[in-house]
Amino acid sequence: MKRWLTWAATLLTAASVHAQAPTASGEITKLDKAAARVTLKHGEIKNLDMPPMTMVFRVTDPKMLDGLAVGQRIGFTAERINGQYTLTSVTKAP
Repeated sequence: MKRWLTWAATLLTAASVHAQAPTASGEITKLDKAAARVTLKHGEIKNLDMPPMTMVFRVTDPKMLDGLAVGQRIGFTAERINGQYTLTSVTKAP
């Protein structure tokens, strides 16, 4: 039983670390809610080994774009999913 609990605790810890991918920041330069895409002028994205640039990202859920506007600064988490750079979380920057 102890082995199983140790294994379960290790698995949960690994899952929570993976869920907390590095966060980057950027400014929205274009929104395309119909296509579930946003163009960002962003800083370095360390987990993707990407320098600062302006580029288009997909979003995992189009509702993530609700309440956002061009010119707004955001914090975000991006991952490469099926070969596409995709935002998996978005927060409004203060």
